[in-house]
Amino acid sequence: MTQDILLPYGQGEVVLKIDESRLNGIITVIPQESKIKKSEKQIVLDALAHPIESKKLSELSIGRKNIVVVTSDHTRAVPSGITMPLILKEIKTSNKEAKITILVATGLHRGMTHEEMITRFGSKIVSEEIIINHDAFDNEKNIFLGKLPSGSKFEMNKIACDADLLIAEGFIEPHFFAGFSGGRKSILPGIASAACVNINHSAPQIASPTATTGVLDGNPIHEDMESAAKISKTAFILNVLLDEDKKIISAFAGDIEKAHREGCNQLLMHNGVSAIKSEIVITTNGGYPLDQNLYQCPKGLSSALECIKEDGVIILAASCNDGLGGDNFGQMMQSGSPKELQERILATPMEETIAEQWCVQCFSASLLKYKIILVSMLDKALVEKMGFLYAENVNAALNLAFKIKGNKAKVTVIPDGVSVIIKR
Repeated sequence: MTQDILLPYGQGEVVLKIDESRLNGIITVIPQESKIKKSEKQIVLDALAHPIESKKLSELSIGRKNIVVVTSDHTRAVPSGITMPLILKEIKTSNKEAKITILVATGLHRGMTHEEMITRFGSKIVSEEIIINHDAFDNEKNIFLGKLPSGSKFEMNKIACDADLLIAEGFIEPHFFAGFSGGRKSILPGIASAACVNINHSAPQIASPTATTGVLDGNPIHEDMESAAKISKTAFILNVLLDEDKKIISAFAGDIEKAHREGCNQLLMHNGVSAIKSEIVITTNGGYPLDQNLYQCPKGLSSALECIKEDGVIILAASCNDGLGGDNFGQMMQSGSPKELQERILATPMEETIAEQWCVQCFSASLLKYKIILVSMLDKALVEKMGFLYAENVNAALNLAFKIKGNKAKVTVIPDGVSVIIKR
Protein backbone atom coordinates (compact mmCIF):
# COMPACT_ATOMS: atom_id res chain seq x y z
CA MET A 1 0.00 0.00 0.00
CA THR A 2 1.26 3.48 -0.91
CA GLN A 3 1.43 6.15 1.77
CA ASP A 4 1.35 9.88 1.02
CA ILE A 5 3.59 12.04 3.23
CA LEU A 6 3.42 15.83 3.06
CA LEU A 7 6.78 17.61 3.10
CA PRO A 8 7.10 21.38 3.64
CA TYR A 9 8.65 22.99 0.57
CA GLY A 10 8.83 26.74 -0.04
CA GLN A 11 5.56 28.30 1.03
CA GLY A 12 3.65 25.11 0.28
CA GLU A 13 4.08 21.36 0.41
CA VAL A 14 5.08 18.47 -1.84
CA VAL A 15 3.72 14.93 -1.63
CA LEU A 16 6.07 11.99 -1.15
CA LYS A 17 4.57 8.67 -2.24
CA ILE A 18 6.17 5.64 -0.66
CA ASP A 19 5.28 1.97 -0.33
CA GLU A 20 4.62 1.28 3.34
CA SER A 21 6.74 -1.88 3.18
CA ARG A 22 9.79 0.28 2.44
CA LEU A 23 9.10 2.83 5.17
CA ASN A 24 11.19 2.33 8.29
CA GLY A 25 9.61 5.24 10.14
CA ILE A 26 8.57 8.89 10.14
CA ILE A 27 10.30 11.20 12.61
CA THR A 28 8.17 14.11 13.71
CA VAL A 29 7.61 16.22 16.77
CA ILE A 30 4.55 15.11 18.73
CA PRO A 31 1.91 17.84 18.23
CA GLN A 32 1.20 20.00 21.27
CA GLU A 33 -1.92 19.03 23.16
CA SER A 34 -5.02 20.83 21.99
CA LYS A 35 -5.75 21.86 25.60
CA ILE A 36 -3.67 25.01 25.03
CA LYS A 37 -6.57 27.46 25.09
CA LYS A 38 -4.68 30.75 25.27
CA SER A 39 -4.27 32.90 22.19
CA GLU A 40 -0.78 33.62 20.87
CA LYS A 41 -1.08 37.18 22.14
CA GLN A 42 -2.08 36.04 25.62
CA ILE A 43 0.84 33.61 25.81
CA VAL A 44 3.23 36.50 25.13
CA LEU A 45 1.44 38.86 27.53
CA ASP A 46 1.71 36.27 30.30
CA ALA A 47 5.44 35.91 29.69
CA LEU A 48 5.94 39.68 29.79
CA ALA A 49 3.93 39.85 33.01
CA HIS A 50 6.04 37.14 34.68
CA PRO A 51 9.65 37.60 33.48
CA ILE A 52 12.32 35.11 34.52
CA GLU A 53 15.00 36.48 36.87
CA SER A 54 14.23 40.06 35.79
CA LYS A 55 12.09 43.08 36.47
CA LYS A 56 9.23 43.68 34.04
CA LEU A 57 10.15 45.45 30.82
CA SER A 58 7.91 48.38 31.80
CA GLU A 59 9.96 48.80 34.99
CA LEU A 60 13.30 48.53 33.18
CA SER A 61 12.16 51.19 30.72
CA ILE A 62 11.56 53.90 33.33
CA GLY A 63 13.86 56.89 32.80
CA ARG A 64 15.63 55.41 29.77
CA LYS A 65 16.27 57.76 26.87
CA ASN A 66 17.66 55.51 24.13
CA ILE A 67 16.08 52.05 23.89
CA VAL A 68 17.11 49.53 21.22
CA VAL A 69 15.09 46.42 20.40
CA VAL A 70 17.05 43.78 18.45
CA THR A 71 14.91 41.59 16.20
CA SER A 72 15.49 38.80 13.67
CA ASP A 73 15.64 39.25 9.90
CA HIS A 74 13.61 37.82 7.02
CA THR A 75 15.30 34.41 7.19
CA ARG A 76 13.72 33.62 10.56
CA ALA A 77 10.09 32.81 11.35
CA VAL A 78 9.83 35.15 14.34
CA PRO A 79 6.17 36.25 14.69
CA SER A 80 7.07 39.90 15.17
CA GLY A 81 3.63 40.97 13.98
CA ILE A 82 2.45 39.69 17.37
CA THR A 83 5.47 40.18 19.61
CA MET A 84 6.83 43.57 18.54
CA PRO A 85 3.61 45.58 19.19
CA LEU A 86 3.44 44.05 22.67
CA ILE A 87 7.09 44.88 23.40
CA LEU A 88 6.61 48.47 22.24
CA LYS A 89 3.41 48.84 24.26
CA GLU A 90 5.15 47.52 27.37
CA ILE A 91 7.95 50.07 26.94
CA LYS A 92 5.63 52.98 26.24
CA THR A 93 3.39 52.15 29.21
CA SER A 94 6.06 53.61 31.50
CA ASN A 95 8.10 55.69 29.07
CA LYS A 96 6.50 57.60 26.21
CA GLU A 97 9.47 59.92 25.71
CA ALA A 98 12.29 57.48 24.96
CA LYS A 99 13.78 57.16 21.51
CA ILE A 100 13.16 53.57 20.36
CA THR A 101 15.14 51.94 17.56
CA ILE A 102 14.36 48.52 16.12
CA LEU A 103 17.69 47.00 15.03
CA VAL A 104 17.43 44.09 12.59
CA ALA A 105 19.93 41.36 13.48
CA THR A 106 21.07 40.41 9.99
CA GLY A 107 24.25 38.64 11.04
CA LEU A 108 26.03 38.24 7.71
CA HIS A 109 22.79 38.18 5.69
CA ARG A 110 21.53 40.97 3.46
CA GLY A 111 19.33 43.62 5.03
CA MET A 112 15.56 43.36 5.03
CA THR A 113 13.73 45.22 2.27
CA HIS A 114 10.94 47.68 3.02
CA GLU A 115 8.38 45.16 1.78
CA GLU A 116 9.83 42.41 4.00
CA MET A 117 9.64 44.76 6.98
CA ILE A 118 5.96 45.41 6.31
CA THR A 119 5.32 41.67 6.04
CA ARG A 120 7.18 41.04 9.30
CA PHE A 121 6.13 43.96 11.51
CA GLY A 122 3.03 45.40 9.84
CA SER A 123 2.66 48.75 8.09
CA LYS A 124 1.90 50.68 11.31
CA ILE A 125 5.20 49.86 12.99
CA VAL A 126 7.15 50.38 9.77
CA SER A 127 5.64 53.83 9.28
CA GLU A 128 5.89 54.94 12.91
CA GLU A 129 9.12 53.42 14.28
CA ILE A 130 12.81 53.70 13.44
CA ILE A 131 13.97 50.42 11.87
CA ILE A 132 17.62 49.93 10.88
CA ASN A 133 19.39 46.94 9.32
CA HIS A 134 22.63 45.90 11.02
CA ASP A 135 25.69 45.96 8.75
CA ALA A 136 28.35 43.49 9.89
CA PHE A 137 30.76 44.60 7.17
CA ASP A 138 30.96 48.32 8.00
CA ASN A 139 33.83 48.63 10.47
CA GLU A 140 32.86 52.20 11.33
CA LYS A 141 29.48 51.02 12.62
CA ASN A 142 30.83 48.28 14.92
CA ILE A 143 32.68 48.94 18.19
CA PHE A 144 35.21 46.77 20.04
CA LEU A 145 33.93 45.74 23.47
CA GLY A 146 36.24 42.96 24.61
CA LYS A 147 37.54 39.43 24.05
CA LEU A 148 35.58 36.19 23.84
CA PRO A 149 36.62 32.70 25.11
CA SER A 150 37.78 31.71 21.61
CA GLY A 151 40.15 34.68 21.55
CA SER A 152 37.97 36.55 19.08
CA LYS A 153 37.50 40.25 19.51
CA PHE A 154 33.88 41.12 20.19
CA GLU A 155 32.65 44.00 18.07
CA MET A 156 29.00 45.09 18.19
CA ASN A 157 26.77 47.53 16.32
CA LYS A 158 27.29 51.09 17.56
CA ILE A 159 23.54 51.69 17.78
CA ALA A 160 23.26 48.88 20.32
CA CYS A 161 26.37 50.09 22.16
CA ASP A 162 24.83 53.55 22.58
CA ALA A 163 21.56 52.21 24.02
CA ASP A 164 20.82 52.71 27.69
CA LEU A 165 18.42 49.75 27.48
CA LEU A 166 19.11 46.86 25.09
CA ILE A 167 16.33 44.33 24.45
CA ALA A 168 16.11 41.37 22.08
CA GLU A 169 13.27 39.30 20.66
CA GLY A 170 13.49 36.01 18.80
CA PHE A 171 12.43 32.39 18.75
CA ILE A 172 14.07 29.19 19.88
CA GLU A 173 14.55 26.24 17.54
CA PRO A 174 17.22 23.55 17.21
CA HIS A 175 20.47 24.82 15.65
CA PHE A 176 22.97 22.56 13.97
CA PHE A 177 26.10 24.01 15.57
CA ALA A 178 24.97 26.55 18.21
CA GLY A 179 22.73 23.97 19.90
CA PHE A 180 19.68 26.24 19.83
CA SER A 181 18.76 29.53 18.21
CA GLY A 182 17.41 32.48 20.18
CA GLY A 183 18.69 34.32 23.22
CA ARG A 184 22.36 35.21 22.84
CA LYS A 185 22.27 34.63 19.06
CA SER A 186 20.50 37.98 18.71
CA ILE A 187 23.83 39.55 19.69
CA LEU A 188 26.33 37.12 18.15
CA PRO A 189 26.03 36.66 15.22
CA GLY A 190 22.98 38.97 15.04
CA ILE A 191 24.55 42.41 15.54
CA ALA A 192 28.27 41.54 15.70
CA SER A 193 30.98 42.45 13.20
CA ALA A 194 31.81 40.12 10.33
CA ALA A 195 35.27 39.42 11.77
CA CYS A 196 33.73 38.37 15.08
CA VAL A 197 31.16 36.12 13.42
CA ASN A 198 33.79 34.51 11.22
CA ILE A 199 35.98 33.46 14.14
CA ASN A 200 32.99 32.23 16.12
CA HIS A 201 32.05 30.08 13.10
CA SER A 202 35.64 29.05 12.25
CA ALA A 203 36.65 25.51 11.25
CA PRO A 204 37.92 24.31 14.68
CA GLN A 205 34.75 25.60 16.35
CA ILE A 206 32.46 23.94 13.79
CA ALA A 207 34.44 20.70 13.98
CA SER A 208 33.99 20.42 17.76
CA PRO A 209 31.89 17.33 18.65
CA THR A 210 29.90 19.45 21.12
CA ALA A 211 29.02 22.06 18.48
CA THR A 212 25.83 20.28 17.52
CA THR A 213 22.06 20.34 17.71
CA GLY A 214 20.58 20.47 21.21
CA VAL A 215 23.88 20.94 23.07
CA LEU A 216 24.82 24.08 25.03
CA ASP A 217 27.13 22.87 27.80
CA GLY A 218 30.69 22.58 26.51
CA ASN A 219 29.72 23.96 23.11
CA PRO A 220 32.50 26.45 22.17
CA ILE A 221 30.27 28.34 19.75
CA HIS A 222 27.58 28.82 22.39
CA GLU A 223 30.18 29.88 24.95
CA ASP A 224 31.39 32.69 22.69
CA MET A 225 27.81 33.77 22.04
CA GLU A 226 26.90 33.74 25.72
CA SER A 227 29.99 35.76 26.59
CA ALA A 228 29.12 38.33 23.92
CA ALA A 229 25.59 38.63 25.30
CA LYS A 230 26.95 39.37 28.77
CA ILE A 231 29.37 41.97 27.46
CA SER A 232 26.58 43.61 25.46
CA LYS A 233 24.56 44.12 28.67
CA THR A 234 21.38 42.97 26.99
CA ALA A 235 18.87 43.59 29.78
CA PHE A 236 15.79 41.69 28.61
CA ILE A 237 14.67 39.15 26.01
CA LEU A 238 11.38 37.83 24.69
CA ASN A 239 11.74 34.44 23.00
CA VAL A 240 8.96 32.17 21.78
CA LEU A 241 8.54 28.54 20.77
CA LEU A 242 6.54 27.77 17.63
CA ASP A 243 4.55 24.73 16.54
CA GLU A 244 4.65 23.11 13.11
CA ASP A 245 2.30 25.81 11.80
CA LYS A 246 4.65 28.57 13.06
CA LYS A 247 2.16 29.49 15.81
CA ILE A 248 3.31 30.59 19.27
CA ILE A 249 2.89 27.83 21.86
CA SER A 250 5.19 29.14 24.63
CA ALA A 251 6.98 32.38 25.48
CA PHE A 252 9.90 33.19 27.76
CA ALA A 253 10.80 36.69 28.89
CA GLY A 254 13.43 38.14 31.19
CA ASP A 255 17.13 37.47 31.76
CA ILE A 256 18.94 36.66 28.51
CA GLU A 257 20.63 33.57 29.93
CA LYS A 258 18.01 32.21 32.33
CA ALA A 259 14.94 32.82 30.13
CA HIS A 260 16.70 31.39 27.07
CA ARG A 261 17.86 28.29 28.94
CA GLU A 262 14.34 27.62 30.22
CA GLY A 263 13.01 27.87 26.66
CA CYS A 264 15.73 25.52 25.38
CA ASN A 265 14.96 22.97 28.10
CA GLN A 266 11.28 22.96 27.19
CA LEU A 267 12.07 22.61 23.48
CA LEU A 268 14.45 19.72 24.14
CA MET A 269 11.86 17.98 26.29
CA HIS A 270 9.21 18.31 23.59
CA ASN A 271 11.22 18.02 20.35
CA GLY A 272 13.79 15.44 21.39
CA VAL A 273 13.22 12.21 19.44
CA SER A 274 15.03 8.93 18.92
CA ALA A 275 16.89 8.15 15.70
CA ILE A 276 15.48 5.67 13.18
CA LYS A 277 18.45 4.40 11.18
CA SER A 278 17.98 3.61 7.48
CA GLU A 279 19.89 3.28 4.20
CA ILE A 280 17.83 6.18 2.79
CA VAL A 281 16.80 9.27 4.73
CA ILE A 282 14.53 12.02 3.39
CA THR A 283 14.62 15.43 5.07
CA THR A 284 13.63 19.06 4.43
CA ASN A 285 14.66 22.46 5.70
CA GLY A 286 11.20 23.10 7.09
CA GLY A 287 9.87 25.10 4.17
CA TYR A 288 9.69 28.89 4.14
CA PRO A 289 11.56 30.91 5.34
CA LEU A 290 14.51 28.61 6.05
CA ASP A 291 14.56 26.83 2.68
CA GLN A 292 14.86 30.02 0.62
CA ASN A 293 18.52 29.27 -0.12
CA LEU A 294 20.99 26.40 0.08
CA TYR A 295 23.16 28.22 2.64
CA GLN A 296 20.56 27.57 5.35
CA CYS A 297 20.13 23.88 4.52
CA PRO A 298 22.76 22.24 6.76
CA LYS A 299 20.09 22.73 9.45
CA GLY A 300 17.73 20.15 7.94
CA LEU A 301 20.62 17.99 6.79
CA SER A 302 21.93 17.66 10.36
CA SER A 303 18.88 15.63 11.42
CA ALA A 304 19.33 13.23 8.50
CA LEU A 305 22.99 12.72 9.41
CA GLU A 306 21.93 11.31 12.78
CA CYS A 307 19.71 8.70 11.07
CA ILE A 308 21.61 7.65 7.95
CA LYS A 309 23.44 4.34 7.87
CA GLU A 310 27.00 4.04 6.56
CA ASP A 311 27.26 4.70 2.81
CA GLY A 312 23.60 5.71 2.74
CA VAL A 313 21.69 8.15 0.52
CA ILE A 314 20.16 11.38 1.82
CA ILE A 315 17.40 13.23 0.00
CA LEU A 316 17.23 16.92 0.89
CA ALA A 317 14.15 18.82 -0.31
CA ALA A 318 14.45 22.62 -0.15
CA SER A 319 13.06 25.10 -2.65
CA CYS A 320 16.17 27.38 -2.76
CA ASN A 321 13.97 29.85 -4.62
CA ASP A 322 16.38 32.63 -3.63
CA GLY A 323 19.40 30.73 -4.96
CA LEU A 324 22.48 29.58 -3.10
CA GLY A 325 22.60 32.31 -0.47
CA GLY A 326 25.68 34.40 0.27
CA ASP A 327 28.23 35.08 -2.46
CA ASN A 328 31.12 33.46 -0.57
CA PHE A 329 29.11 30.31 0.07
CA GLY A 330 28.06 30.00 -3.56
CA GLN A 331 31.54 30.59 -4.91
CA MET A 332 33.19 28.19 -2.47
CA MET A 333 30.68 25.41 -3.13
CA GLN A 334 31.62 25.55 -6.81
CA SER A 335 35.39 25.90 -6.34
CA GLY A 336 36.44 22.31 -5.77
CA SER A 337 35.54 18.76 -4.88
CA PRO A 338 34.21 18.02 -1.38
CA LYS A 339 37.62 16.59 -0.46
CA GLU A 340 39.44 19.70 -1.71
CA LEU A 341 37.00 22.00 0.09
CA GLN A 342 37.30 20.10 3.35
CA GLU A 343 41.10 20.14 3.30
CA ARG A 344 41.20 23.85 2.41
CA ILE A 345 38.76 24.87 5.16
CA LEU A 346 40.37 22.79 7.91
CA ALA A 347 43.73 24.32 7.05
CA THR A 348 42.39 27.88 7.37
CA PRO A 349 43.51 29.70 10.57
CA MET A 350 40.64 30.98 12.72
CA GLU A 351 41.47 34.62 12.12
CA GLU A 352 41.44 34.04 8.35
CA THR A 353 38.00 32.41 8.29
CA ILE A 354 36.04 33.34 5.19
CA ALA A 355 32.44 34.37 5.74
CA GLU A 356 30.02 31.48 5.13
CA GLN A 357 32.71 28.79 4.94
CA TRP A 358 31.04 26.97 7.86
CA CYS A 359 28.12 25.79 5.75
CA VAL A 360 30.53 24.70 3.01
CA GLN A 361 32.41 22.80 5.71
CA CYS A 362 29.23 21.01 6.79
CA PHE A 363 28.16 20.13 3.24
CA SER A 364 31.59 18.99 2.06
CA ALA A 365 32.09 16.77 5.12
CA SER A 366 28.69 15.17 4.50
CA LEU A 367 29.28 14.71 0.76
CA LEU A 368 32.51 12.84 1.52
CA LYS A 369 30.52 10.23 3.45
CA TYR A 370 27.15 10.06 1.69
CA LYS A 371 25.41 10.61 -1.61
CA ILE A 372 23.01 13.55 -1.23
CA ILE A 373 20.19 14.05 -3.71
CA LEU A 374 19.04 17.67 -3.80
CA VAL A 375 15.45 18.48 -4.75
CA SER A 376 15.23 22.23 -5.36
CA MET A 377 14.62 24.97 -7.91
CA LEU A 378 18.34 25.15 -8.70
CA ASP A 379 19.63 24.22 -12.16
CA LYS A 380 20.78 20.63 -12.66
CA ALA A 381 24.24 21.67 -13.82
CA LEU A 382 24.77 23.83 -10.73
CA VAL A 383 23.55 21.10 -8.36
CA GLU A 384 25.91 18.55 -9.88
CA LYS A 385 28.84 20.97 -9.96
CA MET A 386 28.55 21.28 -6.18
CA GLY A 387 28.75 17.51 -5.74
CA PHE A 388 25.07 16.71 -5.19
CA LEU A 389 22.88 14.39 -7.23
CA TYR A 390 19.96 16.05 -8.98
CA ALA A 391 16.29 15.08 -9.02
CA GLU A 392 13.30 17.04 -10.31
CA ASN A 393 11.04 16.09 -7.41
CA VAL A 394 11.00 13.99 -4.24
CA ASN A 395 9.49 10.94 -5.88
CA ALA A 396 12.09 10.95 -8.65
CA ALA A 397 14.72 11.35 -5.94
CA LEU A 398 13.37 8.34 -4.05
CA ASN A 399 13.45 6.23 -7.23
CA LEU A 400 17.07 7.27 -7.79
CA ALA A 401 17.93 6.40 -4.19
CA PHE A 402 16.47 2.91 -4.63
CA LYS A 403 18.53 2.45 -7.80
CA ILE A 404 21.63 3.27 -5.75
CA LYS A 405 20.82 1.26 -2.61
CA GLY A 406 18.56 -1.44 -4.03
CA ASN A 407 14.83 -2.08 -3.73
CA LYS A 408 15.19 -3.70 -0.30
CA ALA A 409 16.58 -0.50 1.24
CA LYS A 410 14.55 0.98 4.09
CA VAL A 411 13.59 4.67 4.31
CA THR A 412 13.36 7.13 7.20
CA VAL A 413 11.38 10.32 6.55
CA ILE A 414 11.91 13.50 8.55
CA PRO A 415 9.25 15.91 7.22
CA ASP A 416 10.76 18.90 9.05
CA GLY A 417 14.45 18.36 9.60
CA VAL A 418 14.84 21.71 11.34
CA SER A 419 12.32 21.19 14.13
CA VAL A 420 13.46 17.84 15.53
CA ILE A 421 16.36 17.15 17.88
CA ILE A 422 17.68 13.64 17.33
CA LYS A 423 18.82 12.24 20.67
CA ARG A 424 22.34 10.83 20.65
